[in-house]
Amino acid sequence: MKLFSILPFFILLQTSCNNKPKEILSVVVTNTEAKTKIEENSKLKDTLNITSNFVLGKFDYKSDSTFVKVDSRYTAKDIYLNYMTYKAFLEMSNKAKRDSIDLKIISGTRNFYEQKAIWNRKWNLYNNLNPIHRAKKILEYSSMPSTSRHHWGTDIDLNSLNNSYFNTGKGLKTYQWLKEHANSFGFYQVYTNKNNGRTGYNEEKWHWSFVPLASKYLEFYNSNIKTEDISEFEGSQLAKDLHIIEDYVNGIPKEVKKYKQQTP
Repeated sequence: MKLFSILPFFILLQTSCNNKPKEILSVVVTNTEAKTKIEENSKLKDTLNITSNFVLGKFDYKSDSTFVKVDSRYTAKDIYLNYMTYKAFLEMSNKAKRDSIDLKIISGTRNFYEQKAIWNRKWNLYNNLNPIHRAKKILEYSSMPSTSRHHWGTDIDLNSLNNSYFNTGKGLKTYQWLKEHANSFGFYQVYTNKNNGRTGYNEEKWHWSFVPLASKYLEFYNSNIKTEDISEFEGSQLAKDLHIIEDYVNGIPKEVKKYKQQTP
């Protein structure tokens, strides 16, 4: 049984916790050991306590007890992930290493303020375009603040931010491995090509989402967040006209949208 399969029984997201992030062993433990550590160190329970501020990215993940820092063996910079996302990644990484595949996390959790910095920098970069085209240019690969899956600690960027890297050599082997094995660990490529009518962002072969948890956050997002909640950055007034929630937040493959039907 994969680690993510026990997720619904004991996760409680504490988005306003002031405790320091827990330390986590950088090796995969057995399910029994993992459950014991989570129950003792995180005091996680059987429900998700999700808030609007959390799904909008308006919180400090570094002081949230449900987030942990990724070990330096798996990344070259300071990256944090939701505890269960990280546990599942460690299990997937160990399997990949046995198959001579090296998975490196180059981006993880980004809150509203970090996403705002990225967005505003690109907004200024494309100042030769009118506002709607400027926003669409940014939205090819970057999310509006308050709409990014990276807010949730469930999504990771692996190895390279260039699709061409995954078309040949080591990158191709890595991508082929991920397509064959990642789903069994709960990770899905959420921004695939658009051949089947997917809307929103361009294809991102590097972006993988821990869907057993992300699907819960997306369900809450769709039930509680409106375009009026997407604000406080350059061009935010365009969110409604661009159908940000319909076409971008929900611009994911059908099998990912339907994932909740597979979970308890």
